[in-house]
Amino acid sequence: MSDGDRMKPLTRFQRAAARAPIWLFRHKLGWMMSGRFLLLNHIGRKSGLPRQAVVEVVRHDEQAHGYVICSGWGEKSQWFQNLMAHPDITIQVRNRQSAVHATRLSPEQGADEMAAYARLHPRAATKLARFMKFEVDGSEDSYRAMGRELPFIVLEPLAG
Repeated sequence: MSDGDRMKPLTRFQRAAARAPIWLFRHKLGWMMSGRFLLLNHIGRKSGLPRQAVVEVVRHDEQAHGYVICSGWGEKSQWFQNLMAHPDITIQVRNRQSAVHATRLSPEQGADEMAAYARLHPRAATKLARFMKFEVDGSEDSYRAMGRELPFIVLEPLAG
């Protein structure tokens, strides 16, 4: 199933609701997101203008200070395309900003990340799969198949 078959465009209300968390970060209320979400400050690939999106953290590597995120809307997601065009960005987690470099993971690495996420958050993974119209049966193999289809990105701190 292609991204287009799986995900339909958001309604005006859904789009407003999806963008509401940006307001929290902009008003120094990022701490309310409890580290499960982060704010991407990225550059539009066509316009060159600053853009923002809030995404869920799939995994936080505390030792390397890196984050793994996923584009649930697939490769057509604007923020995903922008990160692939301009991978050096800043993120905000809670109220702390960091400069990072975005790198797309391979489909197998995405499968590993999705399987690990499903083990840690089984109910959330099931709801997410259903929302995105993936057919999963709760097995690791079905989550791994889902992870192979979704673009996962690692955000690693820039040296400096």
